Amino acid sequence: MPTVETLIPQAGQADAEGLRAFDADGLAEYVTDPAHPWWRRRPCVLALAGRVPEHRVAGLIARVHDPRDVAEVRIALLDLLADRTELLPWLGHPDRRQEGSYGMPEAILKARGLLGDRSAAGELTTLAASPWRRWRAVGEAGLDALVTRYGAGAVLSDVGDARPEDRAFRVRMRHRAGADVSDALADPDRAVAYLAQSLLTDPDRLRGHLDEAPTTEAKLWTAYALHRLTGDAAETRAIHASLGHPRVEVAGLDEELRTAIVQEYGQHCEERSDPRWRIEAVCAGPPVPPDEDEQLRRAMTALTAAGLAPRPPVSCGKHNQQGGGTYHVIGLGGNGAEADEDGSQIFISTLGRFVTSYEPEPTARAALEAAGFRWIDRVTGAIRVTGLCVYHFGDRDPLDVTTLLFYWQD
Repeated sequence: MPTVETLIPQAGQADAEGLRAFDADGLAEYVTDPAHPWWRRRPCVLALAGRVPEHRVAGLIARVHDPRDVAEVRIALLDLLADRTELLPWLGHPDRRQEGSYGMPEAILKARGLLGDRSAAGELTTLAASPWRRWRAVGEAGLDALVTRYGAGAVLSDVGDARPEDRAFRVRMRHRAGADVSDALADPDRAVAYLAQSLLTDPDRLRGHLDEAPTTEAKLWTAYALHRLTGDAAETRAIHASLGHPRVEVAGLDEELRTAIVQEYGQHCEERSDPRWRIEAVCAGPPVPPDEDEQLRRAMTALTAAGLAPRPPVSCGKHNQQGGGTYHVIGLGGNGAEADEDGSQIFISTLGRFVTSYEPEPTARAALEAAGFRWIDRVTGAIRVTGLCVYHFGDRDPLDVTTLLFYWQD
């Protein structure tokens, strides 16, 4: 006879089918006992979908109310009990804003939406506009539940259109209703314009919209959406030329640096980026990366000839023991086979002939420059590439040249 323990022998190894066949009352009783491991209780909650014993509801709600319980269990219970209106007073209480457990504030907002609380609409639109896909999906689920219950018009009336996130919701609802949202390409908020372009699917209509678009940015978003659909870089270049080749000018950013950065990040930047960068990247064509092996051999030869005793190069991911990025590290002096805290370190970019170090390293700089590399000093490295938003450790803002050329993310 199976037990919860045999059906979930270890964390992450739940027998979902077996749990679905397990006695619902037994599962509910197991969930209500916080002494059991949370990683067993959560799969039990999921297996209770559509078959919660009525006499266990109060006990399950008590687990939701208990801030000492594990958030993963409480969040799953909120989804399970999404039809229990007796949760609403607790969900809407001002104390819920003090919930500190990871994911609980978002789950509470979603539950309010699922239970028809229209007063949550504004906060849900904010959540649905989150740059984090997980939270965006949670917010959209709450909003969609409100729309299903009350209709899009009522919920749109609740949120208005003053904030960018409100307008993003409006764009999504208009698109769902089959309306043309190309006018939103002119929205002053780039995240809203990005959303609009991502929803457009008719190349001919986009071509017709090019003349109607009221601003250069709107025309560029139109061109970007068109390229997304057709992949026709020649057409995009022609549109770019007709607009006078608009681009974001950054003081101090020369063409060599600009080309390397555009080709690496221009088409993979964050939603709030200036569309000029995206179109410039399309027009530039695919990147031609340097021969990394040859580049590293040349750097090692130059540093060795300068008497700096370079250690074998390692990728930035290996150097940081996780993640990856756009540079290699060569340690100078010290002991050991890999670059570490002993001695100085030289960073060799994978985006071009760019090198740098945390320290001035005049001997290394002279040797590498003589070998054809370009040393990125502090002044050049500090140039912020405006309008190009790149994800970096939770932030999605413009970065400086050093961070972009020598990028690492865990």
